[in-house]
Amino acid sequence: MTFPVVGMVGGGQLARMTHEAGIPLGLKFKLLSDTPQDSAAQVVGDVVVGDYRDLETLRAFARGCDVITFDHEHVPTEHLRALEADGIPVRPGPDALVHAQDKGVMRAKLTEIGAPCPRHRIVADPADAAAFAEEVGGFPVILKTVRGGYDGKGVWVVRSEADAAEPFRAGVPVLAEEKVDFVRELAANIVRSPHGQAVAYPVVESVQVDGVCDTVIAPAPGLDERLAGEAQQLALRIAAELGVVGHLAVELFETRDGHILVNELAMRPHNSGHWTQDGAVTSQFANHVRAVLDLPLGDPRPRATWTVMCNVLGGDYPDMYQAYLHCMARDPQLKIHMYGKDVKPGRKVGHVNTYGDDLADVRERARHAADYLRGTITE
Repeated sequence: MTFPVVGMVGGGQLARMTHEAGIPLGLKFKLLSDTPQDSAAQVVGDVVVGDYRDLETLRAFARGCDVITFDHEHVPTEHLRALEADGIPVRPGPDALVHAQDKGVMRAKLTEIGAPCPRHRIVADPADAAAFAEEVGGFPVILKTVRGGYDGKGVWVVRSEADAAEPFRAGVPVLAEEKVDFVRELAANIVRSPHGQAVAYPVVESVQVDGVCDTVIAPAPGLDERLAGEAQQLALRIAAELGVVGHLAVELFETRDGHILVNELAMRPHNSGHWTQDGAVTSQFANHVRAVLDLPLGDPRPRATWTVMCNVLGGDYPDMYQAYLHCMARDPQLKIHMYGKDVKPGRKVGHVNTYGDDLADVRERARHAADYLRGTITE
């Protein structure tokens, strides 16, 4: 029997960890990477170095692949349609993925299907942004370029018309949204297969620092069961309405009046699901692989009462390997996941997972390990 070849576009850490999840299944991976030094290119055997924005490069890469999937949303939509026309299964397909590529398209579709969203509209210039602010009760408002943003990039908190010029310099449409008064950020992660089977992971709390995910707590502490179920059902409905295949992360605001609003969508494994590597029966990466190959999906239930993930960011201490001795001796249950990246200040270079029955202890262990690896603390 010939095992299928999964073609992964993008060579980052998500591709690296997806490849790792496919190894026990005997799957073959082929990678389209920007450089040979990218995180996944260091570990995948079959690597093509090329530009994902070039259609002929994509077509050549897709030859011999049984399915194409992604570790980012930036492949031009028209190129994905061309691959489909060539008979290559693309999962998620372009009709779904465009909702993660273009925030304006996403908001329009979510509004059409009745998903709860912040008040929003496309604005033409700073004066139009000021007019939108008046419509929603005044500044501050949020401005986002509709394409290309991630980890806080392409997002501005605007407090006056004079502050609103910067987003329009990118030359792409700008989406204005009300600034939501929220208690915390949540994420509902689900996985859906081509024939419609779907599984939902526990809803998690996602803590952001300077626009970058810092800590994820699974499940979200103190979240009302009704609201947790509502978030999972919402994510499942969005996946079905948009025709998503693979992993979908629905980032949410929990409002002060006890509701949820959709913030962003991601159609790939997601930082808010990294805890599943060690804290769930089947990880987001393993289930993404199963979904794109239309295999039966695995059990998403948690293995422990609490799992906490902390991102490891680069700091002024480049030799993180030397910190392993302390971290592993202090916490034999600690799980460290490094991405093979050069250490640069503020760059995501890995994450740690901890788990157990005492949330305060689990959080402290994860925070200590992440800070020690970064060099923020030395004892």
